[in-house]
Amino acid sequence: MKLELGEWNNGRGIDIGSWTGCVGNFSLAVGYSSIFWPSFVAHRQYILVEGFSEEGLRAFESAPASTRRSIEWVMNHLHVADIQHSECADISSDKLILLGKRLVEIFAAKLQWQFPDREFVVEFIKPENPEELMDYQVSFFQK
Repeated sequence: MKLELGEWNNGRGIDIGSWTGCVGNFSLAVGYSSIFWPSFVAHRQYILVEGFSEEGLRAFESAPASTRRSIEWVMNHLHVADIQHSECADISSDKLILLGKRLVEIFAAKLQWQFPDREFVVEFIKPENPEELMDYQVSFFQK
């Protein structure tokens, strides 16, 4: 990202806020807001990302040895690479790591704000091989 920003303004560079203003648009901003400030819902004993599949939830509940923790983790997980389309040319492990860490902070803050009487664990999972770009994941569950 530093290299990309440094190429702007005939090599003088640009800060990330100004760059976002130059290349972004309001439609993308609205879309990203649903990722960077997601809607969570309380459903029975679970806290889930809004729009979850009831059928999927029932399937995970019927799995042997399933727990509230395991169900919430799998139902709430996000592959960071899925924020963009599968052929996105500028995907890289350093960008996924930055986004994953930020999403952990965002999810933790939003969950605490929305459900102050509950405790959560928000995790960022990084693959053993940093080039397995589809395996960077963020998820959460209740303690």
